[in-house]
Amino acid sequence: MQDFWDFARDYWWLVFPIMGMAGGAIGGINKAWERSAKRRHERRMETLRLKGELKAAQLAARGTAPARKSHREVASEERDSTKHMLEKLFAEHDEITARWLDYELDVAKLIAFPAMSDGRQPLTAAFLRAKKIADTVRPASSDAKVSETEIAEYLDAVGNYSVAFEVAERDARRLRNSTFSEAERKRLDRAQHMLTVALDEAATQAERNVAYKRVREELDGLILLSDEAVEVLEKKVAGALPSASTPATSTAVPEPEPVRAPEPVREPVREPAREPMRLKRPDDRA
Repeated sequence: MQDFWDFARDYWWLVFPIMGMAGGAIGGINKAWERSAKRRHERRMETLRLKGELKAAQLAARGTAPARKSHREVASEERDSTKHMLEKLFAEHDEITARWLDYELDVAKLIAFPAMSDGRQPLTAAFLRAKKIADTVRPASSDAKVSETEIAEYLDAVGNYSVAFEVAERDARRLRNSTFSEAERKRLDRAQHMLTVALDEAATQAERNVAYKRVREELDGLILLSDEAVEVLEKKVAGALPSASTPATSTAVPEPEPVRAPEPVREPVREPAREPMRLKRPDDRA
């Protein structure tokens, strides 16, 4: 205990930079949560607006039923409005997933913004939970028979999914590789450099293969690459050059074929002509 107080007496001035660093970190977290709260409020208003549009369309269809439209026609219009709403939600859901996969499958982006694949980061973990919920409550298709409660649940889930992704993305771009030690940041820099070589079309296939191996070695223990990301990267590395079965196009002028001497023409062998056989008459003399 005495050693602690001796250290505190000699290095009391360290409390000021430590407080400054802690204040900066807390301020960054507070700003992130403030932006998240603002975005959630905006998304909540958008959700209410969409719910109002869906309800208004359903009420409009039901309100005209007694005078002009049959029950079947009203049900058809309600299904159309529900289908339109689900198609809009599907499009937004798929867009967010595509933006996330752009990080998840691109090794260069994973190296630049590693927090997007790190479930230990609170905002990334919140995004992954929101994704799981949205994927779970998503209807099978826009033609699926769903209740108003199920539509509202899916609408809220997509809204939370959208907000969580934007907040996690903004935080990952702010953090970059600051959560790693100096030695780990150097490994990430080397991995980024070797990745450039691995994808360089001007490099030989052997050079790209060696660079790809170095990338995997440098990232081992730092960033966990999904099987899909590894497969995409391997295809890029292998596809930078034409395959061995594809003949390379050559601009060299082909050598002329050697001129062969004509083979001598052989004349057919002719047999000597035979004289016709003459019959002897009685008056012929021997």
